[in-house]
Amino acid sequence: MVSRRALREHLLAARIAGTVATSREESLRSYRLFAARDPRVLIGLDPECTWGMRELIALMAEKCGVSADPARTSGHDVIDPHRTLTALDAFADRVGAAARRRAPVLLGTGHPHRLLGFYATLADALSTAGCVVLTPATGRCIDITTRFGLRTHTLDYVRGVALVRKSRPGSPGCATGAHTHSPLPVRTALAAAAEAGGPLPELVIGDHGWVCGAGQLGFEAIGLADADDPALFVGEAEGVVSVAVPLDDAVRSAYYRPLTRYVLNRACLSQ
Repeated sequence: MVSRRALREHLLAARIAGTVATSREESLRSYRLFAARDPRVLIGLDPECTWGMRELIALMAEKCGVSADPARTSGHDVIDPHRTLTALDAFADRVGAAARRRAPVLLGTGHPHRLLGFYATLADALSTAGCVVLTPATGRCIDITTRFGLRTHTLDYVRGVALVRKSRPGSPGCATGAHTHSPLPVRTALAAAAEAGGPLPELVIGDHGWVCGAGQLGFEAIGLADADDPALFVGEAEGVVSVAVPLDDAVRSAYYRPLTRYVLNRACLSQ
């Protein structure tokens, strides 16, 4: 069992919250692109409201604890650990509710190198509780636009968690999953589940495009987001995303284990 106080200390020590590695420059760049409705930053969200830079900075200050001062343009960003813990409680409550009603769930990540273990442990616990952990469209090819141009990826599942692998001619794909913000994988998975006649997920758990893409289609979606990922927090503010947990999403994978234990304990899924 991990207490709230102990987890807060861990968040700060591991730099999952507090002063994080994400730079203010990175965050502001993402906010500018979001304000311009760049699809690379919208990651599947279609905002109802007009979000300018000032509105986005104010929202991110409220949701994450970053500086609300538009004049602050450099240095490391800050995530308030209290906000992380509060959102993590809400996240755990949604997981627990899904477990109690044995709801079908879909888990996916665009950060397989860092967050796969976090989601895989949740998938194991939910499966043990009687939830169907969905794996639709396994092996399906998806063309995703990257900074190197259009690249073909393959949708795969590891321990019940969806990810994409880079596909190369003559090769079955990368040994590890690829980092992506794209909503195309979750759209592909959900379309395949629908075409097969269901079941469809009652809860989608993940990050990046997995959350925004699912939420925009009307599915309950919860996930983790960094200070330079405004889409999830805008989605939460507009009621499209149920819970967005602010944290640094790129620290060592082992550092997320206490968060997993905390979520499982609060959700009454401790193993």
